Amino acid sequence: MRRVLVANRGEIALRAIRVCRQLSLESVAVYSSADANSPHCWTADHAICIGPPQPKSSYLNAGALIETAVALKCDAIYPGYGFLAENHAFAERSKAAGLTFIGPDSESIARMGDKVAARQTAAALGIPVVPGSEHGFTSAGPAKSASGDIGFPLLLKASGGGGGRGMRVVERPDDFVAQFEQASAEALAAFGNAEVYLERFFPQVRHIEIQVFGDMHGNYVHLGERDCSVQRRHQKLVEEAPSPALDEPTRHQMAEAAVALIKALKYVNAGTVEFIYDPSSGKFFFIEMNTRIQVEHPVTEMVTGTDLVVEQFRVAAGEPLSFGSTFSKGRSAIEFRINAEDATRDFQPSPGTLKRWRPPNGRDVRVDSHAYENYAVPPYYDSMLAKLIVSGSDRAACVETARSALARFQVSGLTTTVQFHAQLLQQPEFARAEVHTRWIEENFQMAAN
Repeated sequence: MRRVLVANRGEIALRAIRVCRQLSLESVAVYSSADANSPHCWTADHAICIGPPQPKSSYLNAGALIETAVALKCDAIYPGYGFLAENHAFAERSKAAGLTFIGPDSESIARMGDKVAARQTAAALGIPVVPGSEHGFTSAGPAKSASGDIGFPLLLKASGGGGGRGMRVVERPDDFVAQFEQASAEALAAFGNAEVYLERFFPQVRHIEIQVFGDMHGNYVHLGERDCSVQRRHQKLVEEAPSPALDEPTRHQMAEAAVALIKALKYVNAGTVEFIYDPSSGKFFFIEMNTRIQVEHPVTEMVTGTDLVVEQFRVAAGEPLSFGSTFSKGRSAIEFRINAEDATRDFQPSPGTLKRWRPPNGRDVRVDSHAYENYAVPPYYDSMLAKLIVSGSDRAACVETARSALARFQVSGLTTTVQFHAQLLQQPEFARAEVHTRWIEENFQMAAN
């Protein structure tokens, strides 16, 4: 690889461009007209406007991205996360155009992107899966008939995507049809696929994900787990490693299950195998696999001392993994997503101009961001401004470092989740790690400033 087109925006684009520089590769940034003042544009060696603000006309325009890469003589393309990162057709078209896709092959993306097929693959390997339907549905009638074998409450999930879109909890049979139609319509709008499948709903579970990596030389490893149980409407807000909820036997079983899955897939590059864990029974269940780098990957980097984005580039270039599943234990890390949202108004987006932006720094504090003072936050994209990651000798040390860092995080001009996180750290349940995926919605009341 010599020249890489970075097919993304914001923080992950900036990170990828820095990795290109570190590896002595040329970088090509693409940007929408709304992102002309984003740092990834002027940090890259080359930058070109890819289209208007709307994602479908810019960052989701696969044809334009590939044509741009070819025209500018790129030989690789980096998708990051979001947008086209898990679009198997984009990966296949990139390969057909002679570009190295810095991610897994299109077959793995397609197989794991179909959530029903992913469940079937895991089940065939003996990995426990959440009880649910054997296939997806596009109409409410047959789906409701199948719901009787699962029971209520149950979870509707989009077969063709994730991130909380096309997902609904159905508490009663009388609500099923309306909720199904909403979930199906949302799945169609988000993923171009209206199919929805059914799963048993567990009201109080932890969300655990295993970071995995494979290469072209038959090496398949894990780098431990992340606990992503602090969520709102299936959107992650805080992630940490290691999980405070797991004992060592369960941690080992989850990791081994994740590695077994990527071995069966002959999976190459970074991925995340996701589970739910029921503390009351001690059981865990596979839910899906994300065939890309995750937003929260810095948590694993801080705990293991690895650079996962550099590794993505190395593996895509045909090099073997630079690490195995052995890394120093005893460190902890927590990531807080700093979003342009108002938590006192049901996390309503808060675009605008950052009048003041002074992130904290110091020992064991890391901030990944593309924001800066006087940056105009566009309303067209994800609201994340930064990721605050703290590390320490244990979880308690991380919490103390986070409290200090959040207190020193200076931001004005728009509303962010800094204050939300500061209040979250004051909650006894969070301190005791007694949270679950619905805890924020059911138990946490955000106080106004």
